[in-house]
Amino acid sequence: MDTFLWSALPYIAFACLVVGLVWRYRYDQFGWTTRSSEVYESRLLRWASPAFHYGILFVLAGHLIGLFVPKSWTDAVGVSEHSYHLLSLVGGTVAGVLAVAGLAALVYRRRTNTPVFRATTWNDKIVYLLLVGEIGFGMYTKLTNSGLSHGYDYRDTIGPWARSLFALHPRTGLMATVPTTYQAHAVIGMVIIGMVPFTRLVHMFSAPWFYLFRPYVVYRSRPVGRIGERPARPGWESIDA
Repeated sequence: MDTFLWSALPYIAFACLVVGLVWRYRYDQFGWTTRSSEVYESRLLRWASPAFHYGILFVLAGHLIGLFVPKSWTDAVGVSEHSYHLLSLVGGTVAGVLAVAGLAALVYRRRTNTPVFRATTWNDKIVYLLLVGEIGFGMYTKLTNSGLSHGYDYRDTIGPWARSLFALHPRTGLMATVPTTYQAHAVIGMVIIGMVPFTRLVHMFSAPWFYLFRPYVVYRSRPVGRIGERPARPGWESIDA
């Protein structure tokens, strides 16, 4: 089981992600959407959606730093282990609370607003269930294995294991000593990664990043005259002339 979870499942999830994205783009471009329900209700969505998205972005950033930035790098720039631990604990908790609050409001909105609830598919329900489980379980794992002074150092086990996957030589033995709650959190995360192309989560690959680099939009003033008035085209005469 350890060999499957820590050697095979990561590659299966990544293969599902890549192959699924290619298939979805080629054969279901019109379905590549979040199926927005803003037209049915926007008051609650206006703050719940940004709260969830900003929270989950900070959570993902923290995971990427924790897994793929070796301890030797943070030591080299003068970040002590205690400082890193406090930043991970406090920052991760704040980001997690923000994501959970936004997600809870989104679930409440879908359950209490009839048009939004009718537009919710079983696929959506599974996504919400997995996200609630992953974020909530992740916060529980962090808080139950950490205190203000010290905590479980996943950068000695989970981090090296995650980096070894990209070297195509998984260090499965490192995960054998990891607390069960961390292991469950990692498994749920890999399941979500594999499911991304087949759910509304696929929209994360359609974020309009090009907006950051596009040229400025040039606005020009209207010609002198009445608002909405257009100059006559050459060669045509007005009907009432």
